[in-house]
Amino acid sequence: MSEARSRLLATATRIFYAEGLHSVGIDRIVAEAKVTRATLYRHFPSKDDLVVAYLQGVHEMEREGLGKALTSGLPADEVLRAVAGSIADGIRSAQFRGCAFLNAVAEYPDPAHPVHRAVLDHREWFLRTVTDLLAQVGENPPEAAGRHFVMLRDGAMVAGCLSDPAEVCETFLREVDELLRHRLDPAG
Repeated sequence: MSEARSRLLATATRIFYAEGLHSVGIDRIVAEAKVTRATLYRHFPSKDDLVVAYLQGVHEMEREGLGKALTSGLPADEVLRAVAGSIADGIRSAQFRGCAFLNAVAEYPDPAHPVHRAVLDHREWFLRTVTDLLAQVGENPPEAAGRHFVMLRDGAMVAGCLSDPAEVCETFLREVDELLRHRLDPAG
């Protein structure tokens, strides 16, 4: 990746996450990345292409983080607890501004739009990954539990912006633990 492209993506990532996608103009990104408009458009033919690249970068960071948990050698329930712990750590961070993907889909509601599709692709990957882990925890079909985990995560991401992050994280982690306990002992 060229230095200019890296600067553009780093700048866009910082500003888009902190301030939103529609509210940030190309001129600001160009100025803060210290490149020309021609350089921007050589790497990203449109602002939408830059937004999709930003989301793909966030996706890759999350994939890498989850990949470390997956290769840790821990049992699947502990991997899921580690994933939940990482989510909680993000919510507690001073820079937390919600989920980049939920924020993006709120600004791009058209399901046919490339930004919306990038969000759906990420969510599909996350749901599939969590569901595959849940299949290793307990005997019941894992699909409902996977959707439950993702909904808990979504709720925590939104609530983390609206109320005390410590309380939100405590509730989120407790509910993930309860979900896993129920998978391990459905009668209990």
